[in-house]
Amino acid sequence: MGFSDIAALPRDKVTVVTIARRAGVSSSTVSRALNGDPRISDGTRARITALAVELGYMPDALARTLSGGRSGLIGLVLGPVENPFYISLLQEIVSQAALRGLRPLILHLGGGSVEDETAHALRQYRVDGCLVTSAHLSSDIADLCGQRGVPVVMLNRVTRLRASSVSCDNLEGAGEVARFLMAEGHRRFVLVGADTASSTALEREEGFRRPLEESGFSVTRISGGVSSWAGGFRAGEHIAALPEEERPQAVFAVSDIMALGVMDALRRRGIGVPEEISVVGFDDIAESARPTYGLTTMSQPVGTMVQRGLDLLLARIANPNLPDEVTLLRGKLVVRDSTRQRMV
Repeated sequence: MGFSDIAALPRDKVTVVTIARRAGVSSSTVSRALNGDPRISDGTRARITALAVELGYMPDALARTLSGGRSGLIGLVLGPVENPFYISLLQEIVSQAALRGLRPLILHLGGGSVEDETAHALRQYRVDGCLVTSAHLSSDIADLCGQRGVPVVMLNRVTRLRASSVSCDNLEGAGEVARFLMAEGHRRFVLVGADTASSTALEREEGFRRPLEESGFSVTRISGGVSSWAGGFRAGEHIAALPEEERPQAVFAVSDIMALGVMDALRRRGIGVPEEISVVGFDDIAESARPTYGLTTMSQPVGTMVQRGLDLLLARIANPNLPDEVTLLRGKLVVRDSTRQRMV
C-alpha cells in the first residue's frame, strides 16, 4: 500500500491496529505512544504520532462507549504538517492531556475545510472542548463551535476571533532577532516569508521589519511559498542567484524549517553560512540543534504554551461564561553557529 492509498483510507477504518501495522509495532505500543506513556522513546512516539495524523486517526470506540456527563475528549485541530514544529506541539499536547485524564481527538486538516472537519467531529463525538493549532483558519470556526457550546482555545496563534488564545509573542521575538543581528554588525537584510495570511507569520514579519526600518535599514522580502523546507530552499536559491554585492548579510526566515531550506540552498551554491550570510529562524525545532545546521533561532516555550492552553480550555469547559483571554509568552533567543559577528 503506497502513501496515496493511505491517504485515501476511510477514516472509520483507521484504528490502533491500522497504525500498528503501518508502524511495525504492537497495538499496545501505539496506544502508549498516543497517550504520552514515558516508556515509549521519543523517536517511536514521534513516528507513531505523525502516522496517526496522516491517517486521520480518531478513537471511535472510546467515543461510542462514553455516556453521561463529559466525554473526556478534546478536539485537536491540526493543520498541514510540513512544519515539524506542529508535530512537536502535538506530542506535547498528547502528553500533557494524558496527565489530566483527557484524550485528544485528532482532526487533521489536509485538503478539507476547517469548518467541515470540525462540524463532522462535533456531530459524531461529544467533544468537551477544542484546541486549534492550525494557522489556516477562517473566522467561522469560533462561531461554529460556540453554537454547539464547545469552548475553543487557539495555540500558536493570536486571534481576533471569539476564542481564547495562547501564543509566543511573535512581534517581540522577531524584534529581538532584528536587534541581535544589528548588534552583530549586519547591515543588509532579507526576510524569507510564506504566502499565508496567518497571524503568526504576519506578526513575525512585522516584528522583524519594525526595528530595522526604525534604525534606517531596508528589508527585502522574498517569499518561499509554503512554510516548508522546500519553500525555504526556493528562497535560498533566489538569494544565491543575486549578484554578490546585492546579497544580504543576514537572512531571517519566519520558521525554522524554512531557515533550514535556505541554509541548504546557500551551501549547495558554495555560499558559506555564517561566513558570508548569517541565517536565523523561529521555532527551535529539534533539527535546528543538529550539528549539520546549528541554527540560531527564537525558541518557542512549547511546554508552557500547552500547559496554559489546557488550563484555559478546562476552565471554560467548567464555566462557559468566562471571558476570552489572550496570553502572550516570551520566547528565548538561542544563538548557535549559523550567525557570526561582522566588522562594522
